[in-house]
Amino acid sequence: MATIAPFRGLTYNFKKIMNLADIITPPYDIISEKEQEEYYNTHPNNIIRLELGKKKAGDNDSDNRYTRAAAYLKEWEKDEIITRAKQDTIYLTSHSYDPGDGSGTKVRWGFMSLVKIEEEGSGVILPHEKTFSAHKDDRLKLLKACSTQLSQVFGLYDDAGSGILNTLRKFTANTPDVLFTFTDGTGHKMWCITDAEVISKVKELMDNKPIFIADGHHRYETSRNFRNHMREKHGAGADKPYEYVMMYLTDMGEDGLTILPSHRLIKMDRPFDPALFPEKAAPFFNIERLNAERADELEFAIKLKNALAQSGLQTPSFIFYSKKERDFYLMGLKKGAADELLNDLHPSLTRLDVIILSRLILEKVMEFTKADMDNDSLFHYDSNISSTLSSVDSGEYDIAFLINPTKIGQVQEIASASQVMPRKST
Repeated sequence: MATIAPFRGLTYNFKKIMNLADIITPPYDIISEKEQEEYYNTHPNNIIRLELGKKKAGDNDSDNRYTRAAAYLKEWEKDEIITRAKQDTIYLTSHSYDPGDGSGTKVRWGFMSLVKIEEEGSGVILPHEKTFSAHKDDRLKLLKACSTQLSQVFGLYDDAGSGILNTLRKFTANTPDVLFTFTDGTGHKMWCITDAEVISKVKELMDNKPIFIADGHHRYETSRNFRNHMREKHGAGADKPYEYVMMYLTDMGEDGLTILPSHRLIKMDRPFDPALFPEKAAPFFNIERLNAERADELEFAIKLKNALAQSGLQTPSFIFYSKKERDFYLMGLKKGAADELLNDLHPSLTRLDVIILSRLILEKVMEFTKADMDNDSLFHYDSNISSTLSSVDSGEYDIAFLINPTKIGQVQEIASASQVMPRKST
């Protein structure tokens, strides 16, 4: 099964960078142009310059966002802004956050290591989402330019006894090597673990486990494409660094693990009357108009979440909201209404809310094509109800569909059956 290994990671120099919150960003694929500019201005060594550099007029093969990232990386290493670990290391982390549902703060534990890249279909590294060539091309150009993996793939494993994290958490009695709070209120700690006996134990415990990719499908496939590229030049070998990918790994049974929903925001590029939408959807859904009193945005968001979750216990459910009408409609799928549309799918997919949303609402009722739904200028994704509604209220997007989160068991079932979910299912 999964083969993991410690590594001598590159980190910021903790003696030179006093506030690590100034130099980190969220994953590259959720950063807007406005946020990109803000991160550029936050600190001259912010990782945005490596992960998502700016495009410039006149970019060419020798001077572009990828070559500039490589130049920054080289310069920062030379100036010891970033440094390499002197010993083989596994990195234990804790991430505290508020999921925004009124349940309070959660803490998710995980560790970073190398993981041997597997062939597609091996059953060892299991994806669950569809990938797109443009994103993989972008990441491959960056990886070729920098010869450095700049961010982790997010992987899940099943560890009923929590033996792996419990083995590593013994080191939390020590002062963390990293401790900071990010601008979004999340708290981060990291311990650099070099104990050879402990690392050997973790490798042994991971040896019989498959890994499910939670996030970073494009990065994982890119790492395999880069490995194949390097094999052509230098050959294969277990000791070659390009045979491995850097992963953040956590137990799918962790109390601190939350799967957030991926609400759909749509910019309409065709005539659409939201007042007529409930009538068009009525043959397939039981539809209820919700009270839209919004005195307190957080309370209202929790109210919508709870209504959606309650309906979702019975049947796949969604909430429709439009800028023009400012009405909220709770939609519960009628029994058997989608059977004919889904009879070509694996059974594990037919119970998935995002499939119902894509095939029945977006394609059949609203007549979007699959190509439309892959168009980033039309579709956007947000895990937060309040900001989703704000994006519609501001006119940035015309309509939104709120959706319940995918369940961890569904991710495991679908990936184990070698099936993939639609884009942004989690």
